[in-house]
Amino acid sequence: MSEIVTRQLISSGAPWEALVGYSRAVRVGNVVEVAGTTAQDGDTVTGGADVYLQTRRVLEKIGEALAAAGASFQDVVRTRMFVTDISRWEAVGRAHGEVFSEIRPVTTMVEVRALIDPRLLVEIEATAIMADSAATA
Repeated sequence: MSEIVTRQLISSGAPWEALVGYSRAVRVGNVVEVAGTTAQDGDTVTGGADVYLQTRRVLEKIGEALAAAGASFQDVVRTRMFVTDISRWEAVGRAHGEVFSEIRPVTTMVEVRALIDPRLLVEIEATAIMADSAATA
């Protein structure tokens, strides 16, 4: 007998979600995928030109998306970080480490030419896999 797996879409309420056709996060079974997340809050980029502060805001938003899906940072197994200036990797890494130093998901950090808004310096994606008991909640 096959088990029915539900698909939960988590929205941030951003106007681009419907336009582009994406969700902030999607949960299927015990897996949660969080879309590329930036420090853009409406017309404001939280943290301004400070990549560390932008990264902190990005991680806060990822935490909110995980919570909406019933997951937490403890469930994260992979992150992907996209930065516009790899020479500033230590500031991004420091903010990431403040959240994940004990959890230690696998991660990738790569430099990209640009993000969707030139004020954005970092974008992060996350994958979480919840324990089986949390997945049935």
